[in-house]
Amino acid sequence: MVLRVVVSACFWIFMTLSSAVMYPIAVGIRIATFPFDRQLRLLHRFTSFWGSLYTRCNPIWSVEIRGRENIPSIDTPCVIVANHQSFADILVLFRLTLHYKWVSKRENFRAPFIGWNMTLNRYIPITRGTTKGNLQMMRACEGALKEGNSLMMFPEGTRSPDGTMRAFKDGAFELALRAECPILPIVIEGTAQALSKGGMLLGWSRNILVTILPALPYARFSHLAARDVNRMVWNVMAAQLNMQQRGG
Repeated sequence: MVLRVVVSACFWIFMTLSSAVMYPIAVGIRIATFPFDRQLRLLHRFTSFWGSLYTRCNPIWSVEIRGRENIPSIDTPCVIVANHQSFADILVLFRLTLHYKWVSKRENFRAPFIGWNMTLNRYIPITRGTTKGNLQMMRACEGALKEGNSLMMFPEGTRSPDGTMRAFKDGAFELALRAECPILPIVIEGTAQALSKGGMLLGWSRNILVTILPALPYARFSHLAARDVNRMVWNVMAAQLNMQQRGG
């Protein structure tokens, strides 16, 4: 327990201090690339490097990513959906080096440095629990897709308390239908043990596994309602998660 406390304290101190250094660099990149990088690809790439530091430099976490060959080409915007077990999911997904705009609760944008950088990247906030907030989020997401950006969403809406995949909300699938774009499912396992919901103590997790499943082309679900697309994607992801939890 003492070792966990020491490692966890070092982790959070490192995150705080490094964020204070990284944010001014991000501002500089944003200013320098303003004339030519309308999608903020370079800024997001730097943010991916920043975010991935906290898993790459962590001695008690080990991350394996499978299925990189399933990532669509850079010119194909898609709706990316991942299950949500832990705050660590965000750090792990930054290792994909894939261009996207995060969709995240508005409270996260208020966090010093990290939240400010989310605003700098034009990530998309959502005010949960309000119809107006959902409509604003949907409009912003549609605009981002039209500009050629992919979206990264947690369709469960919040972290699972026990690692079990919760029911999905329909929003991500409505967006894919409206934009006529592919859906890229990603399954994460092991982050609940690495950092539990609401906890600050890091766990020893040598088996964080991220699996990028084959993208579902629009033609495969164009004739379905969002609720039916939701079920189809949930079933595919749940089967993969169950296999990973069994050690497959």
